[in-house]
Amino acid sequence: MSSVIVAGSGIAGLTAALRLSGRHTVTLVTKGRLGESNTEWAQGGIAGVIGPDDTVDSHIADTLTAGAGHCDPEAVRFLCEAGGGAIVSLAEAGVDFDTDPTGAWARGIEGAHSYPRIFHSGGDATGRAISTALAQKLRTEVAAGRVTLLEDTMLVDILTTGAHERRPARATEVATATGVTVLRDGRVAALAADAIVLATGGVGQLFAHTTNPTAATGDGLAAAIRAGAKVSDLEFFQFHPTALPGPGFLISEAVRGAGALILDEHGHRFMTDIDDRAELASRDVVALALHRRQAAQDGRPCFLDARAVPDVQATFPSITAGLAAHGLDLSRDLIPVTPAAHYFMGGVTTDRDGRTSIHGVFAVGEVACTGVHGANRLASNSLLEGAVFAARAAAAIDALPVNRDHELPLPQSRSLHQTALTRTELQDLTWAHLGVERTATGLRTLLDRLGDGARNDGARNAGTSANRAHSADDHPTTPAAALADALETANLALIAEHMARHALAREHSLGAHTRTDTTLTPSTTAPSTATSPTALLQEASAC
Repeated sequence: MSSVIVAGSGIAGLTAALRLSGRHTVTLVTKGRLGESNTEWAQGGIAGVIGPDDTVDSHIADTLTAGAGHCDPEAVRFLCEAGGGAIVSLAEAGVDFDTDPTGAWARGIEGAHSYPRIFHSGGDATGRAISTALAQKLRTEVAAGRVTLLEDTMLVDILTTGAHERRPARATEVATATGVTVLRDGRVAALAADAIVLATGGVGQLFAHTTNPTAATGDGLAAAIRAGAKVSDLEFFQFHPTALPGPGFLISEAVRGAGALILDEHGHRFMTDIDDRAELASRDVVALALHRRQAAQDGRPCFLDARAVPDVQATFPSITAGLAAHGLDLSRDLIPVTPAAHYFMGGVTTDRDGRTSIHGVFAVGEVACTGVHGANRLASNSLLEGAVFAARAAAAIDALPVNRDHELPLPQSRSLHQTALTRTELQDLTWAHLGVERTATGLRTLLDRLGDGARNDGARNAGTSANRAHSADDHPTTPAAALADALETANLALIAEHMARHALAREHSLGAHTRTDTTLTPSTTAPSTATSPTALLQEASAC
């Protein structure tokens, strides 16, 4: 039996903790309340091959095509072969999947999928259903004394032995994790562990516009970078074309599939000038067009016009309700929209069992880069990845030798990435230079600004930074909240630097990475993945 810390409580973290419970001493650390995560916000479904008319090979082919030739084919095969079993396991855990008139599980289709293989719960509330079911099972394990739950506890750093620099001194030297530091009740504490599972989710809060919750600040990725872990594909961030400015509420492609139009501030339908598919062009094409038109309008939003869509409120009840909460009526109003940061394909480099380059550290879910998404994620593969690779990581931890008693080192003082930028300034800069379209000039501007912050603030500690890490419109209510805010901003700044360097190094456009200052093309070009109105109509809100 080993001591295991799981950081994060989305589908990946909950799956890992439940798989490990009873066989190991498990502590689950989550920054908010249990289940608060990107998973809970996922409006779409989970993909998997169940039924005689679909094949695993077809799911693999669709995933590889969406990934623009940049996927790890073996990892994709592991993902798709395990899809059906993962969905059955979720149902056994209490997820009530939607059924068709015959009583069988209903299967939807989404853009770039060849067959209906998307399973939903509660229509467009699949993520919430999964999160609720797994969190309930986890609380049962906590009540039985098999899992220790630490809510409102933020991961700070990974403690290691065998490597006291940011990276091992020799290529053969491998750092070994001995525990983590966490921020809890305003104080930093050390927790010992034989194995650590990073399941902290994405980093959407790096950008001014995002569909991600406020907790998505890349804490696990930043901790891994500081500990010297290898990272991959940080240039690949997927932007959804149509989100509500400010709240980031996502409005599915399905609304456009039903006939909604995209208009500029003058009421001109401009997508017909850009692509023969107009509003039904691929996600990256529509996002780039919207981004450029908004720039020409000095940042003012474009609009989604669904007023002529028949029975639009009945067809899209969840979207209707979400917009109503912001005072908007899908059947009567022009809905302001903006592209928004949605999903991170890059992350901590792992093998097929979630192992990272640091011995004893595993990464699963959006914080990890397993290779299954390549340069652009296929819709509804993200929940599947979290479930499949968390289970594989748990099995790998089961196979670890029982660790000898080791002395937990004193918390190592890893220097945080200092920045003179406020959170809002950082988000605006990354949106301008690391967002939908990138150029070498813009990326270097961002790196220069981040470097200026490090030089100007190098002598400041996290406590001092807490006084300046938020702008006038950010209001941490307590010193503890201010410290957490400062740590999050430091994490975002560190990730922004690494993302910018990755984006600068890849001089051609590929998948979700758009370089508009070069005519270079990748050696592998993905075929067109045009999506029909019928497919979009059948799609639940994109997850």
